[in-house]
Parts: sequence; structure tokens; C-alpha cells
Amino acid sequence: MNDHTVKSFDEDITRLRGLIAEMGGLAELSIQEALDALISGDEKLAAGVVKRDKKIDALETEVDKLAVRIIALRAPMADDLREVIAALKIAGVVERIGDYSKNIAKRIKDIEGRNRFEPLTLLPAMGEIASDMVHDVLSAYASRDPVLAIEVIATDAKVDAFYNSIFRNVVSYMVENPATISTAAQILFIARNLERIGDHATNVAEMVHFAAVGTYPPDEDDS
Repeated sequence: MNDHTVKSFDEDITRLRGLIAEMGGLAELSIQEALDALISGDEKLAAGVVKRDKKIDALETEVDKLAVRIIALRAPMADDLREVIAALKIAGVVERIGDYSKNIAKRIKDIEGRNRFEPLTLLPAMGEIASDMVHDVLSAYASRDPVLAIEVIATDAKVDAFYNSIFRNVVSYMVENPATISTAAQILFIARNLERIGDHATNVAEMVHFAAVGTYPPDEDDS
């Protein structure tokens, strides 16, 4: 590559990273605001989360177009190609995280008796862990930190444990309080979406590790 081409390529990669960071920041905000709306019952805040999802979708489309253009025009090799492919995949996963936040926000209006529904108190802690995973994996992506990426993957077990605990609690609560079945179903749906956010943060962490060192992290089940 001549100097001009190298400079143009570097600018494209910087732009790609910036778009991913912007997407991630919006997705992180949506998780937090969806949880805040869940606890407070603030339907206006929830509506803002739903609306923001369109911006996240638009950014993903931008990433897709830019990544394809980089591959077509720059023909990147080795580390550079790995980075572009990882960004393309990460954008798709972050878009899904935004979707899960939107799904949670859409359920806010259907939750009744939130002040009396005891299992609801477990969701903020679970959501905080999932949100921290998203924050940390975006930091790992920005700094190309494979060690932090592995730490994010390990944290997913905590989210899974919370989900299992909430599931058991909600089912028991439904049995004892049949009138709460409708709200309980919404809580289980929300807990499942938080669990999926953790899974997707893990997926991003795997891609960050791949982009940084050229291999996926070892599967703990195989160790």
C-alpha cells in the first residue's frame, strides 16, 4: 500500500471502531434505562428505549456498508481482515442486545402490582451484571484486550445463576399467588432477555479475543 492508501485504510478502521463504540454506548444506555423503567414503571422512559432501537439498527447498517467497502476496496489481509470481520459480527450482536432491551421496555406497561411482586427485586442485580458485561466487553474491544474478554466470558455464569434463581422464585410465587400469573410471565420474559444479553456479551468477547490474538478463547467445557 502507498502512504495515501494506508492513511485511507486507517481512517476507515477508525471510523469502523467509532461506529461500534457508538452502537455499544446506545445499547448500554438502553439496558440501564429499560431496567430503570422496569423498577419505576416509567412508561415514557420505556418508550424512549424502544425509539432508540431504530438508531442502533441504523448504525449496524452503517457498519455493514463500511465493512463491505473496506473489504472490496482495501483487500485487507491477516490482522486487518480479522478486525473488519470481527467488527461486522460484533455489530450484529450489539444490535441484538439493543433488541433485548427494547423487548424489556415493551413489557413495562404489562407489569401490575410491581411494589408487591417480590421476585421483581431480583431483576436489578441480574441486570446490573449483564450491563457490566456489555460495558466491559466494549472496553475490551476498544483496547484490544483479550484478558478482559475472557473475564467477561467467565462472568456469564453469574447471569445464568441469577436467571435460574429468578425462574425458581417466580414459579414458586405463581403457585402461591395464582392472581400474579400474568405479571410473573412478564418477569420471566424479562429475565430471559437479560440472560440473552449476557450470552451475547459473551459472543462479543469471543470475537474480541479472536480479533486481538487470532484464536477463540478455549472452551471451559473442553479443559
